[in-house]
Parts: sequence; structure tokens; C-alpha cells
Amino acid sequence: MNMKTKGPMASEIENRLQAALAPTRLAVINDSQQHSGHSGDDGSGESHFTVEIESAAFEGKSRLERQRMVNSALGDLPGQKVHALAIKARAPGE
Repeated sequence: MNMKTKGPMASEIENRLQAALAPTRLAVINDSQQHSGHSGDDGSGESHFTVEIESAAFEGKSRLERQRMVNSALGDLPGQKVHALAIKARAPGE
């Protein structure tokens, strides 16, 4: 999905992560089309995402701690408005 066709949920994910983690790199990829008609597909076209994020906030943190930080930044989105979220979190230089 390019910048011109980014949906409201992808934008909300991006905004929340920018505000909470000040990433040096951030990609919010909408994977929903791959899950059309599957469980969790709410028909919005914005139910499944991959987040690729690089932030200095992740330095010295385990993979689990990084995922918890991302989920915390997203608040009620995962599980409420987003059915599935894959997280690839790295510190700069990794």
C-alpha cells in the first residue's frame, strides 16, 4: 500500500508508533488482502498488518520486550480493531 492509498487504521498505527517510540525507520504494511474471507477479516481491508520498526528505544531489549513496547504503544488496536499484527522490531545497526 503506498502513501496515497494508506487507510485510516494504517495511519493510526503509524501515528501511535511515531509518538511513542520515535522510530528511525517505520513501515506499516497492510497484509489484509492475503487474509480476505479468513477468520478475523472484518471486511474493512485493514485487519492484518506487519510492522517493521527500528528505534533506539529497543537497544538492550529482548525480542519479547520490544514486542510488548510496540503493543503498549498501539494500546487498544491489537485485538480490538486489528485482528493480526506481525512485529519486526530492531535497534539501529541491527
